[in-house]
Amino acid sequence: MMRTILFLMVMFSMSSMAQTKTQTQIKSYEFTWPRGANLAVSLSYDDALNSQLDNVIPALDKLNLKASFYVVPNSPVMNLRLDEWLAASKNGHELGNHSIYHPCRASLPNRDWVEKQHDLDLYSVNQIIEELTKANTLLKAIDGKVERTYTIPCGDLLVGGEEYLNKVNHLFIAIKGHEVDKRFSLIWDPTGATGKELIEYIKNISADILQVNIIFHGVGGDYLSVTTKAHQELLNFLANNSDTYYVDSYINLMKYVSEMKNVTKNNL
Repeated sequence: MMRTILFLMVMFSMSSMAQTKTQTQIKSYEFTWPRGANLAVSLSYDDALNSQLDNVIPALDKLNLKASFYVVPNSPVMNLRLDEWLAASKNGHELGNHSIYHPCRASLPNRDWVEKQHDLDLYSVNQIIEELTKANTLLKAIDGKVERTYTIPCGDLLVGGEEYLNKVNHLFIAIKGHEVDKRFSLIWDPTGATGKELIEYIKNISADILQVNIIFHGVGGDYLSVTTKAHQELLNFLANNSDTYYVDSYINLMKYVSEMKNVTKNNL
């Protein structure tokens, strides 16, 4: 009996030591962004709009900031200005998957603009899988890249009343706002925000959040817009505070997160 008790005490002690060691190792490999930045800022722009080519990309390039453009291959702006989108990709910006037709649920409020053939309520899961797969192929034909991320059109998670993200995860490096680690999942739609409001939002993000994903549409034009002045003020702020805020394309940020997690895992 005494030997059994001693054996259990030794095993418990060893287990406690191993747990303490693991906790120490995890602490030693806590997540950090390059340059020791506290927060990553993913700037993304949806729907392939003229104002993004006219106002956004020149402003980003002037400050050497990289962003993500979630384009819709069905958009006339893609067809008419394809060379400019390709040039943006070659300059380090991401072309992300936003579907081909931007389908959304027509049954939700203020969705009168959704065409019947692009109504997610009438889609099947197989249809959305096929559409996103084809979108990846079309984007590969433009920029030659095989890795892709996804921003969900309208944020709608149901297709024909059925959740579908778990059926398309394999197509993407990441799906914006749906990371397993919620410290990287914060999303903000800044429509109508002033420069001061954009900056204050960034400044006031909780310290336990590691990444914010700002989803713009129009800038100085189009729809769901912010002014070029407000947008420029945000970019200037981020460029002038690069030691605190790390800006990169969403795909690069998520690849870095994956690499850091692997480093932590391999060193445990």
